[in-house]
Amino acid sequence: MTDETMTIREMCDAFDVTPRTLRFYESKELLFPLRKGQRRLFTKRDRARLKLILRGKRFGFSLEEIRQLLDLYHHGDQQLTQLSKTYELAKERLADLEQQRSELDQAINDLRDQMKWGEKMIASIRQTRNAAE
Repeated sequence: MTDETMTIREMCDAFDVTPRTLRFYESKELLFPLRKGQRRLFTKRDRARLKLILRGKRFGFSLEEIRQLLDLYHHGDQQLTQLSKTYELAKERLADLEQQRSELDQAINDLRDQMKWGEKMIASIRQTRNAAE
């Protein structure tokens, strides 16, 4: 590896991804490694893009949304368009995540209530059985 490029194995180790993942991102035109014969060499740009891809995936953005955001980097306005679009998508995603959390909290509470009811029913049945024996 040079300071400028990394092999596919080095990228996998550095970012905890599989070669298949890197090839998939390349096929989706998210990464553009240099090709030397059969070897792929990933540049600093690829490393920066992969870091953003992985962060976007963690936040729940689709690969298409990530690709569109990355493509806005060279828009020529000091990244204003890219940052503005990213911010708007992030606001929407945050609202979605907060809604999901609210729904999960309600489901957890409902399940706890059902389990408490189940515990009481089990105890009642056991008590009735023990009294009958």
